Amino acid sequence: MPLPTRDVIGILTDNLRLRGSVLPIPARRATRWARELDLPRGGETVLYTGMMYQLIPYIERLVRLEQRLGDSPLARFSGVARRVNRFVNGAALIARPSAGERAEYDRVPTNVAKLLQQAGVEFGYLYEDDLYSGALAHDLGADAVVATHAQRVARSFREHGVKEVITIDPHTTTMLRTVYPTLVDDYDVRVRSYLEVLAERAVPAQTQLSGTVVLHDSCVYARYENVVSEPRDLLATTGLTVVEPTHAGKLTWCCGGPAEALYPDKAAAVASRRVEQLGAAAHDCVTMCPICLVNLRKSAGETVRFRDISEYLVEAGGDHAKRSQI
Repeated sequence: MPLPTRDVIGILTDNLRLRGSVLPIPARRATRWARELDLPRGGETVLYTGMMYQLIPYIERLVRLEQRLGDSPLARFSGVARRVNRFVNGAALIARPSAGERAEYDRVPTNVAKLLQQAGVEFGYLYEDDLYSGALAHDLGADAVVATHAQRVARSFREHGVKEVITIDPHTTTMLRTVYPTLVDDYDVRVRSYLEVLAERAVPAQTQLSGTVVLHDSCVYARYENVVSEPRDLLATTGLTVVEPTHAGKLTWCCGGPAEALYPDKAAAVASRRVEQLGAAAHDCVTMCPICLVNLRKSAGETVRFRDISEYLVEAGGDHAKRSQI
């Protein structure tokens, strides 16, 4: 049984209002992936992670803890926990994934940065000012808090002279490209997914991969941002055979997230059905969203293997082959 919805949403929105993220984590952890890449600070074009991939292992730890507490007598004190959280960042204290849990999700922004560099794209990074977009709070209807946070992010862009943002996940993309213009006056930042940027550059693969994969479309990319052809075009250059599942493109089936903290049984049922559809098409599945990746993988167990699209693109770009020779 989950904790009371009111208190869960309250804690998340309090965190966004007070600390700039629904689940605040130290900036040194969120930006660890960039340390060895020597990316320039700021610039007119920046790679923007919105911390979505980096947050996933922390969110998963917190969700598991919440579900355990929901089945215990401690659930009655959720309101007290919310009041305490306003003064002490309790989530950061109890949701501490291992280095191994963090490594896979940190690898995605590293992959994206390398792919953009290989494609000849010039970009910088905002480091500690790579702020969370407010996506989950927006999905939960915390409109006033999200509007204030959007002003904070837009102000950071102006201070750094940012004119174009390259995003790495669908939720940050739609927040910065579709939602923020409705919340921030004179918001004129150009926002593109890295998949759109790479597809436009059409850099040929250096290494041809083999095998068959099934592609799981992100609901947000496909339905709201019209990012449908780009992942298919990019995978087509890798040598992989890409097959379509039941419900693809704009008619894709949801992964079950990001509502698992509020409705875990319903989220699990939706994810299980999607895993069945994907597994019927191929054993290996390509995702392009951190929420899809974690929810589907958790539901699948060993029946279907899930990997982020950036992993395949980096391997085809030659980086995997270079690592193997070291």
